[in-house]
Amino acid sequence: MAKNRSHISEGPSQRQLRVGELIRRTLSDVLARGDIHDPDLNRYSITVGEVRTSPDLRVATAYVVPLGGKGQDDILELLNRNRGELRRAVSKNLTLKFSPELRFKLDDTFDRLDDTRRMFEQDNVRRDIES
Repeated sequence: MAKNRSHISEGPSQRQLRVGELIRRTLSDVLARGDIHDPDLNRYSITVGEVRTSPDLRVATAYVVPLGGKGQDDILELLNRNRGELRRAVSKNLTLKFSPELRFKLDDTFDRLDDTRRMFEQDNVRRDIES
């Protein structure tokens, strides 16, 4: 018999969103306070824009960008090098059965916003919007 899948949604569950936001805030606080014992990492101001978790909450992908956008490749290397210490720091504030594995990716949201603004400034696009 076929299962009724009408209750399955395409997006993340409320629990995934809640845990992702908790990880984002905790990770931001840890990085802002300089709790990680790596002076190279503590030199950067890092913005954690979003954290997405897998459905089983075992993997959390943090989308990060350095303040000012400089040194993007460096921060990914530094965050990955300190992944274990960051994971322990984040897990102290979580009440999950498992501490999620942290993965880091560059957040390109700001780049896409700039591209969208440039697109809307074009004369032919502005003409289409106004009509």
